Amino acid sequence: MAPNVLVTGSAGQIGAELVPRLRSLYGKDNVVAAVHASPRDPSVSDGPMVVLDTGDQAAVVAALKEYKVDTVYHLAALLSAKGEKDPQLAWTVNMDGLRNVLEASRTNGVSQVFWPSSIGAFGPDAPKTNTPQNAPLNPTTMYGVTKVAGELLCNYYHAKYGLDVRCLRYPGLISSVALPGGGTTDYAVEIFYEAVRTGSYTCFLREDTVLPMMYMPDALKATVQLMEAPAPKVPRHLGYNLAAFSFSAGELASEVAKLVPGFKVTYSPDSRQKIADSWPQSIDDKEARRDWGWEPEYDLARMVADMLAKLRLRREGKGV
Repeated sequence: MAPNVLVTGSAGQIGAELVPRLRSLYGKDNVVAAVHASPRDPSVSDGPMVVLDTGDQAAVVAALKEYKVDTVYHLAALLSAKGEKDPQLAWTVNMDGLRNVLEASRTNGVSQVFWPSSIGAFGPDAPKTNTPQNAPLNPTTMYGVTKVAGELLCNYYHAKYGLDVRCLRYPGLISSVALPGGGTTDYAVEIFYEAVRTGSYTCFLREDTVLPMMYMPDALKATVQLMEAPAPKVPRHLGYNLAAFSFSAGELASEVAKLVPGFKVTYSPDSRQKIADSWPQSIDDKEARRDWGWEPEYDLARMVADMLAKLRLRREGKGV
């Protein structure tokens, strides 16, 4: 029997692609897209949709009851760079929203909750390469603080109430559908749009900045795979490390230039450089591979080719 799903943050980077994926799996009418404001994207609005402020617990409860929800993907959040501009708002959106969703789920018959953590949970004292699952979590951003606190809160709700909460520590995500949303890894999306549109790009990180990244199709695959795994295969209710590939800003620029002749990149690091420098360069995700069989499909070259092909089609007005 298909689950009745509510996805918060449905118009965001992950939600804009996860909602169509879940609807293709479980049926359009079984997946409700919750958004903060009515979206223009038909990929979200072609099925059940509700305008929802996750900061309002009563509204969350009402949505769960109205749509008889048994599975929640709680994606609504303020990302790293935006969070540093308004740390208080980042705490309110990220933590109050998560608490409200967990509490509403616990008291209204929800059986499963997914919540995204991030490599932003790590700080400068974590090993830079092959960062292990149990590395220290001492972030230097409010976004990272909310991710660590959120992981602990998710684990608490599992341990105390038996709520099946599952978490992934996403690396930087690269999407051909959603525009950048205020994250430190946004350059790895922006660079493709500018390559197709103007043939040049000014990167806000240093050329030698290496970060873990993942193409969105792999992120969606991992999310669904984790949620569909039998409970005994998911012993961890703190965030699972998740990895695909790592590259420097310069390496990505070189790979794009192979397919966009004449493409030029200049580098002008801004405040996001300090955030990037505090994060790992590569991630050890052996627990995810061991426990529920995670394995990525895309490497750097395949991702770059697919991104450029899709954006060129969109630019030509042929869709993606």
